[in-house]
Amino acid sequence: MSATPSKNLPLWVQDRDTVIAQSTDATWRHGTPPDYTESKAGLAQESKCKHLEGSLEAIAQNLVRTFEMEASFKTSPDQWLSIVNDKFRMSSNGGQAYTAKEVSASGTYNLFIGDTEDYQASQETFESSGKLFRTAFPKGFLWEVLEVYSAPPKVTFKWRHWGTFSGYYKDYAPTGETVEIVGMSVAHLTEDLKILSVEHYFDNSLFLAKLTSGGKQTTNEQQATGCPFGSWFKGLKLR
Repeated sequence: MSATPSKNLPLWVQDRDTVIAQSTDATWRHGTPPDYTESKAGLAQESKCKHLEGSLEAIAQNLVRTFEMEASFKTSPDQWLSIVNDKFRMSSNGGQAYTAKEVSASGTYNLFIGDTEDYQASQETFESSGKLFRTAFPKGFLWEVLEVYSAPPKVTFKWRHWGTFSGYYKDYAPTGETVEIVGMSVAHLTEDLKILSVEHYFDNSLFLAKLTSGGKQTTNEQQATGCPFGSWFKGLKLR
């Protein structure tokens, strides 16, 4: 697929801010649309790839970022432009395939990670999981497409998800290091580039190992070092 001018593409594969601006009837989880100003600044500085506007890489990247934004902030899957709501399914590492309603209720973190030694999805809510990772990554947890290997209707792509671990993860001390996940996804799309299903593959054990590598600290130690809790309720600023 050659590069296509964005104005000739469906809204949901254009820039995420364009989608937000035109979602005038959406019901937002926090009452107002998300602000990705800080994330855009981080992406401009830290992204490894600069995809040509309208290229297959840019289309795949915009579509996934739109889906993440809608799943995180639009309360009703009926208002998600990026998917075919009644057919949509999402799975991770060959596990259970979840519907849009289930994604909206539980949040992507809980469904991506599940129950592990260092993270218990069954004990977290949409809100608590978001707060947990916003605290660990107060400057945002960014996302980009690295490579695309096949064109629609079955798009296979490699991606990178990263952020600076500068806040506490539960009672584990921050290390100040960049924590990075590299994974693969396979997305099945309609002719107009909406997501029918998407399968993600990545090693979340490496991710959680990084978040626990700083060792545990007591509440008094956390207070002494200053934990950046002030931005908890500003909304997810990821990818």
